[in-house]
Amino acid sequence: MSEAFIALDKVQHVYGGEGGVLAVEDLTLSVREGEFVAVVGPSGCGKSTLMKLATGLQFPRAGTVRVDGQAVSKPVKIAGMAFQNPTLLPWRTTLDNILLPLEIVEPHRSRLRREKAAYTEKAEALLASVGLAGFGPKFPWQLSGGMQQGASRCRALIHEPRLLMLDEPFGALDAFTREELWCVIRDLQAARKFTVILVTHDLREAVFLADKVFCMSARPGRIIAEREITLPRPRDLEVTYSPEFADIVHELRSHIKDARSGVH
Repeated sequence: MSEAFIALDKVQHVYGGEGGVLAVEDLTLSVREGEFVAVVGPSGCGKSTLMKLATGLQFPRAGTVRVDGQAVSKPVKIAGMAFQNPTLLPWRTTLDNILLPLEIVEPHRSRLRREKAAYTEKAEALLASVGLAGFGPKFPWQLSGGMQQGASRCRALIHEPRLLMLDEPFGALDAFTREELWCVIRDLQAARKFTVILVTHDLREAVFLADKVFCMSARPGRIIAEREITLPRPRDLEVTYSPEFADIVHELRSHIKDARSGVH
């Protein structure tokens, strides 16, 4: 795993202390820098636990977690995170919500006051990249669900993380808005080359966006399949109607069906 940007090796994690719930066991995977990977599996298999372990929000009972060559012993500063619930602060404007990480993460925290105009310009450029030009002064309650998700992506990217973690980011949206945002994150990642781990239940989403898909077993979670997605890039939504795309989705679905029935 020497070339891995993210490496989990034989990881075990338990919630609730001794005698608690064994969430993942013998969890091993590696992700190269600049790679877009998706993690799929049955509900409760430990997909979100994997994300917490890789960003230092949780620490394993056994095994090792390394990011950028370093053992993870505290929250990973090079990571940005976005969730199914955008969790925008209702009393802050959209622009101020996006700038929030810069008030916390160094070196931006020390620079924010004197370089506020430059950071604001950067935030507004990010908003424009997700179709929200001019929406900075609006409050979250003035935005649709899809707009809030777009703003949440901007907040996760404002400090230029090398690693972006997406936990079911589009799950609560209608199909049309979801596909629009697939294209936004596709284009952002292609332009900026950050590493992405996407946790999702949507197999079409995983196949459309990812270079590689990991499929997890039922709890305790471990990797039971690893599928390279060789569909050429850049990918247009039309590819989702191709036989090749459908074949990969069906293959992954069969892995999850086996995982749910305990075949693996």
